[in-house]
Amino acid sequence: MFEFIRKTLLAGIGAAVVTKEKVESLTKKWVDDGKISREEAEKLSNELVESGQKQWDDLQSKISETIRKGLEGLNLVTRTDLEALSRQMEEIEKRLAALDGKDISARPEHP
Repeated sequence: MFEFIRKTLLAGIGAAVVTKEKVESLTKKWVDDGKISREEAEKLSNELVESGQKQWDDLQSKISETIRKGLEGLNLVTRTDLEALSRQMEEIEKRLAALDGKDISARPEHP
């Protein structure tokens, strides 16, 4: 019975994340009903939680990668790019001001 339950749950877990509390609650009920032993319940709980965590981590990684690729395809300027351009602009303005003999310290800062 234990092997059947274990295989069924592991096969059916899919991308769903099963919380440790839900797994423990379910296995406790099976122990109380006499369907599995406490040792089997603990083993099953650990397997399901580990499997769910691995699938959750894989899903998060795939989502992050998909978003990153999508944003790259849009050719959007990143915050890092914008900050680098802002620093370059400030340096150019300082050099121009030095060449013109102007003081640009009163100029408003870039956001």
